[in-house]
Amino acid sequence: MYIRNHFGLFGCTLLSISILAAAGQQPAQAPLPDIRQLMREVQEHQKQLDQIRENYTYTSYQVVQDIDADGQVKKTESSEYEDFFVSGHVIERKVKSNDKPLDEHEQQKETERVTKLVEKAQKTPRGQSLEGPSISISRVLEIMDVSNERRELYRNDPTIVFDFVGRKDAKTHGMAEDASKKLQGTVWINEADRQVAHLEVRFIDNFRMVGGILATVQKGSSFRFDQSKVNGEIWLPTGAEGTVQARLLMFKNLRQHFRERDYDYQRFKVETQQQTKEAKSTSNQKP
Repeated sequence: MYIRNHFGLFGCTLLSISILAAAGQQPAQAPLPDIRQLMREVQEHQKQLDQIRENYTYTSYQVVQDIDADGQVKKTESSEYEDFFVSGHVIERKVKSNDKPLDEHEQQKETERVTKLVEKAQKTPRGQSLEGPSISISRVLEIMDVSNERRELYRNDPTIVFDFVGRKDAKTHGMAEDASKKLQGTVWINEADRQVAHLEVRFIDNFRMVGGILATVQKGSSFRFDQSKVNGEIWLPTGAEGTVQARLLMFKNLRQHFRERDYDYQRFKVETQQQTKEAKSTSNQKP
């Protein structure tokens, strides 16, 4: 929840960058292909994975630390969520706060919040951000320069690696596009599966957020993201980590470090359907 709330302005940008980099997928000895040429294939692959992803749920444990000017931790808060997907959008249901289960009142409020979010997800097209500004992949291609394409082993798997940086001279509109110009990073793509295995990105310049937020994300704020293959069929998040430095309302400094660990992946839809079929079969049998 922290990542999606606090980094919503460029979370969709990072996803688009990841898909953009994923275009470099060919057999190990083949030359690296033209990125634009393979974009349509990558997008179609993502749509297919979205459908499988909706069969899964998993636990996300997130920790946020407030840091003082000397780099010391002032405050630590943790949250545990049950994550699932609706129409390609991730939904998080909070189940614990600071390692304690939500009380009855908190559970009711969370159920109401999640219900509204699910309804919104059902009406929001796939690929469009559920919360916060969005940016298309084709637009990212115009804003980002991709360079230094290469092959590397990541966790013993062959990957395609790309560096990317926002073009300062690109004409942009909206918060997500404006933020893209301030980003630089590297992405590791699993070559066989065309999936993002690891992503690192950071702000290389201050970015002023508008629209009532009145905050400036400072240069050096960074983000790391990891995925792994689950059950031999689908890639899901395994964790993330980052540091954000910002100035709020021109007088308050914010320094936070966050980390996320994702685990306990469960495929629920197929299993539930199978159990239903077995129950019907049993009930139809004559004694």
